[in-house]
Amino acid sequence: MSQTLRHKGYDGSVEYSAEDRILHGSLLGIRDMVTYEGSDVDSLEANFKAATDEYLALCEVEGKTPDQPFKGSFNVRVGADLHKRAALFAEDHHQKLNNVISQALETFLAVEDAHR
Repeated sequence: MSQTLRHKGYDGSVEYSAEDRILHGSLLGIRDMVTYEGSDVDSLEANFKAATDEYLALCEVEGKTPDQPFKGSFNVRVGADLHKRAALFAEDHHQKLNNVISQALETFLAVEDAHR
């Protein structure tokens, strides 16, 4: 079961406000704030798609490159000891540190996915 909406390469969150009795969300993985809401699933999905389309159109009008979600690059702060251990592991196995981290994430997420 998916917890996100997808449209034109963008993912959107799905949240529920019990106080307002409304579904709402925002585009994930970008710096710009793009939000939407709906009173039911159909209106939430339609408003998500409309908000995404409006964001892309506004960027085009303003001559701005739209933020691209999840570019594949992010900074992680892990502490000096873990950094050293990972770097030495990479060196011992003739790999780049990025490759070691990517493999570790893949392994961890595969285990997490198996438990769902």
